Amino acid sequence: MEVENGNEVETFVIPVELYQTNRLKTISTLKQRLLEQSRPLEGIILLQGGEEHSRYCTDGVDLFRQESYFAYLFGVIEPGLYGAIDIATSRSYLFVPRLDPSYAVWQGKIEPPEHFKEKYAVDDAYYVDEMTGILKEQELNAEGKALLFLLYGREFENSNENNEGLEDFAADRITLHPVMSECRVLKTKLELDVLRYTNKVSSAAHVKVMRSAKPGMKEYQLESIFLHEVYYNGGCRYVSYTCICATGPNSSILHYGHAAAPNDRINGKFTADQKIIYEAVLKAQKAVMSQMKPGVNWVDMHKLAEEKILENLKAAGFLKGDVAAMMAARLGAVFMPHGLGHFMGLDVHDTGGYPQARNCRLSSEEYKFIGYGKAQRARPQLVKDRARSSRRDGCYFIDPLLDPAMEDPLTSSFFVKENIDRLRGFGGVRLEDDVVVTADGCENLTNCPREIADVEAVMAGAPWPPTSSKK
Repeated sequence: MEVENGNEVETFVIPVELYQTNRLKTISTLKQRLLEQSRPLEGIILLQGGEEHSRYCTDGVDLFRQESYFAYLFGVIEPGLYGAIDIATSRSYLFVPRLDPSYAVWQGKIEPPEHFKEKYAVDDAYYVDEMTGILKEQELNAEGKALLFLLYGREFENSNENNEGLEDFAADRITLHPVMSECRVLKTKLELDVLRYTNKVSSAAHVKVMRSAKPGMKEYQLESIFLHEVYYNGGCRYVSYTCICATGPNSSILHYGHAAAPNDRINGKFTADQKIIYEAVLKAQKAVMSQMKPGVNWVDMHKLAEEKILENLKAAGFLKGDVAAMMAARLGAVFMPHGLGHFMGLDVHDTGGYPQARNCRLSSEEYKFIGYGKAQRARPQLVKDRARSSRRDGCYFIDPLLDPAMEDPLTSSFFVKENIDRLRGFGGVRLEDDVVVTADGCENLTNCPREIADVEAVMAGAPWPPTSSKK
């Protein structure tokens, strides 16, 4: 990645050591799992990389993005490869496609396997059509077959498996996925360096959007500014998800920006009502951030966020009654109908949120509180340090949620109807930061203005970070 900063170009390169470290970490964790199961420390991890896909019935090819588990171990950006690691020796292999000579005309130079061996710092590289023969040379099990550990996901996770040509091998489709998922939850120092960089780039792009927003602009114009900034100044060709760039009532649509609801609908000062709702969400965010540390129960953090939002809505005259009673009636879910956050890494909703070990999952009562489809992570506790997670507090005014709650005998008495009705069409507020759990708390990787005075100042053109805080 190259970063243009004035007349200077700063280069950020992801080191191959990051992937070497990930491979060793995965092998070490897998060996520990095999020891726990009294199994021999042998076999081969085999992963299939992503493939290019054409757009429907055309010859147009969508921009390729590598399969995440494969990227985690090998860092390969090209499509069509396989990767393998020998568990006993930690020796790593890449298998590259044997390309047709016409590839050189349309796509550029055809590189031999040796090129990939050097580029990605693996021990050996061969063609894909040589893979079966190479793998058969590895140590055989009692049945005379080499054992392959294949990636097979369950419960909202990805699968990475191609059975073609594997009939002559013994296959374990159970052990590898939870091992790799756990490895991806805890970030290494090198991974955190990458994440700090991408957060620096995206934070700067958010600030650019804030400064550029003017009355009369369309939402898609702000989206285009963000995409331009992260690519032009950050060297980031890919974004983690389709931009959610919502103004006014559109901001109550949680995943606004998809094809059926494009970013096509701006004032740099908070109205009185906007201040009330924004402050409610900000106080919830601060309360949760102050409590985050290893071992803290995630559902308790979710409850804390809801409680703070309800307290502030009551103080502002939108709700009435006892907040504890509101919590018991699940009123908080009317205003914050999503989970508090999710793991982040190679994917925006990263793996590891749904561990297979039952003692690492939400109880049925905890699921009932948040709602299974809203939790986005079934792990009740913040894991030990170096886990990266999003932290998103929000307060929305969504008619399909408000209407039944205001008619339900269990919750209707909590609403001050005339004031709630004033906020219909208001939309909502969401504050979502990326944090890393540390040994005694958390580190916020996001660097965007959050206080109302700072938001208004930046939108008026003030520098960020403030000049006085620059080193």
